Amino acid sequence: MNILITGKGGREHALARALADSPSHPTLYACPGSEGMRSLATPIPEVSTVEELIPWMKEHRIDLCVAGEEALLAKGLADACHEAGIPCFGPVQAAAQLESSKIFAKEFMTRHAVPTGGFDVVDTAEACRAAITSYPTVLKYNGLAAGKGVAVCPDAESAEAFIEMVFVQKQFGDDQVFVEEFLAGKEVSVICAISDDQFEYFTPARDYKRLKENDQGPNTGGMGAVASRQILPAELKDIIEQSIITPTVEGLQKDGLPYRGFLYFGIILTEEGPKVLEFNCRFGDPEAQAVLPLVEGDFAEYLFQAAKGDLHPGLIHFNEGWSITLVMASRDYPVTSTSGDGIRGLESVTSGRVYHAGTRPDGLGGFETNGGRILTVSHTGATREEARDAAYSELKKIEFNGAQIRRDIGTLHFE
Repeated sequence: MNILITGKGGREHALARALADSPSHPTLYACPGSEGMRSLATPIPEVSTVEELIPWMKEHRIDLCVAGEEALLAKGLADACHEAGIPCFGPVQAAAQLESSKIFAKEFMTRHAVPTGGFDVVDTAEACRAAITSYPTVLKYNGLAAGKGVAVCPDAESAEAFIEMVFVQKQFGDDQVFVEEFLAGKEVSVICAISDDQFEYFTPARDYKRLKENDQGPNTGGMGAVASRQILPAELKDIIEQSIITPTVEGLQKDGLPYRGFLYFGIILTEEGPKVLEFNCRFGDPEAQAVLPLVEGDFAEYLFQAAKGDLHPGLIHFNEGWSITLVMASRDYPVTSTSGDGIRGLESVTSGRVYHAGTRPDGLGGFETNGGRILTVSHTGATREEARDAAYSELKKIEFNGAQIRRDIGTLHFE
């Protein structure tokens, strides 16, 4: 089987590793991919658009396209694949609006009684200020923003900084913003594989968005994650399935939105019950690097069949232990990315998994930094403590100038 993965970061490296470990032994390609994942998947950086990708897939007899990142889904990747007769595990453009338009997602949840926070849509800085009635408040840019379009603002100063960034500097483009009710509680990431009216609940995870320990500092794309079937009690898992996942899948069917792909539910556990914060139409990052090491069985065949409309849960199963993922970020992240710092110690890692996110060859047979989040180190264990200690032990072997690391992953929120 020939499989193409779209994307180039740590999430896509983790997908490649999980697919490569499948007993069906697929041949893997990645668009654009990276040199850090070349041992698993051949990068094809010369192909960059959906229009170019379809002829390339036909020429190389691709049997399955797996959508890693969201940008091409929003541009109609799955639609083009279906038209060409190539199974794609990723939703069509209309359904991908659950991620590409936060307002679309909110209206979908309201329509199908999926529990979520209240919100007001605004078009200007003045309207945004007027819609904020208390703090903390949550401000969200409507479109795609590479995981940086959400701000939890504790005060007027932080809200004003986000308003300046979105409405004045227009860092993400020219779209609407909505002011969302702040919801208190612990967060959990639930990822499901969906194939039309069927779904399977993958191992839940908890990620760490803030740059610094104790959930301090600026928001990031994620500085680490913990995954385990033990994160959610069985009763709470059932509530989430019945009140959130099932009505979402049924809502997609009622709205005529074909969905074959991963759907990420960002959920907050409030005193009133679980509520949805956001949808992502693919695996989260760094949640993928924590969840996928716990997947066992023929993952490649599982996704191939699901992309054709047949979900076969028996093809895979889930390790019942724990997985910890630690992110190593560059010195100026998340304000900017950094390039050119040599990465030392990769060859010393003897267990767990290292996934490349923002690296490039250094010309000497090794790698150097080339981005914001540089690497993730993941390790599994029978207990949370075992997985956490092993992950930090392996991470200590890797160095580059200015590396930023959180030291409380797997500890904070589990006291």
